[in-house]
Amino acid sequence: MSKLTLKEEQILQVLWELERAFVKDIVAKLPSPKPHYNTVSTVIRKMEEKGFVEHEAFGNTHRYYPTITKEDYRNKYFSKGISHYFENSYKNMVSFFAKEEKISADELREIIKLIEDKK
Repeated sequence: MSKLTLKEEQILQVLWELERAFVKDIVAKLPSPKPHYNTVSTVIRKMEEKGFVEHEAFGNTHRYYPTITKEDYRNKYFSKGISHYFENSYKNMVSFFAKEEKISADELREIIKLIEDKK
């Protein structure tokens, strides 16, 4: 499975939420400005070629559904991001978010508590 583009990831997020959907349903859930129906249809077909989506045929129309769970996708691609951008160090990742003020001290304390509770 190759990596998805940002547009494809956005569509996959909608499919995870809806579980099964027609292109018109996906377009309705996407943020404005809404892409054209044909654009979304083309992107979904590419996602199907990559193995992330399959469909059920209903006459001339298709209902699409994801073939990978959100958790499996997150595990596979998030780990690659940690490896590529943070030298495979979760400490470096958390430090980055702390420096960028994307994570609060309270959130860090919650994370520490989660870690300590697992021991």
